[in-house]
Amino acid sequence: MKFFASSKHILLLSLLFWVTTVWAQDKQQQKLDASVRVIQEFSKLRESIPKQLIQKTEGIIIIPGLINAGFVLGGKRGKGIAMIKNADGTWTNPVFLTMTGGSFGFQAGIQSVDLVLVFLNKTSLSEIGKSSFTLGGDISVAAGPVGRTSSAGTDYKMESEVYSYSRSKGLFAGISLSGSSLDIDQKANDSFYGGGDDATTLFANKKASAVPVVKTLKQTLNSLYRK
Repeated sequence: MKFFASSKHILLLSLLFWVTTVWAQDKQQQKLDASVRVIQEFSKLRESIPKQLIQKTEGIIIIPGLINAGFVLGGKRGKGIAMIKNADGTWTNPVFLTMTGGSFGFQAGIQSVDLVLVFLNKTSLSEIGKSSFTLGGDISVAAGPVGRTSSAGTDYKMESEVYSYSRSKGLFAGISLSGSSLDIDQKANDSFYGGGDDATTLFANKKASAVPVVKTLKQTLNSLYRK
């Protein structure tokens, strides 16, 4: 009887672990699906990310539904993905991360923002695999130029390391990213990839993920500058 009870207990624990793992993987899948939608919706805007800028970019961060909220004191919180462009123009598999930050000033309300950060130097983004960094502190960030024409990308003085683009819904007129921190979400990476690899290892892995949404995400990014 004790053996039977013990076996039943082990079975229940195994089932619980399996359900938790599947739920976690599904959560990351939803984040990837949302990232694809963000890029697709950005591409439809008349004043979108210039093709010339996307051609120059060496890395990108996509954070769907970043929450920006506050009353005098404000805060930001969101989860998204980061990808680096390889030397041959292909994209690495996505690495999951979080953004957190605070602000002080006259503000009131809640804003949901689809955020895209364009990196002109992949070294800056790959460093997040070693430690977190702060936008506006460790690395400069500015509102990106807009427009589909090549001049929008070539005539703009590319003096910042990172350019931000956002689609806002809510009460804020805009969003300030200065002081926001970017950190690797190791738990999300472990649940999605099924291993203990850190971000640096995941970025360096040349084997393409077999997950269909990852392939779709890469194709969607490529379509931004190959049209």
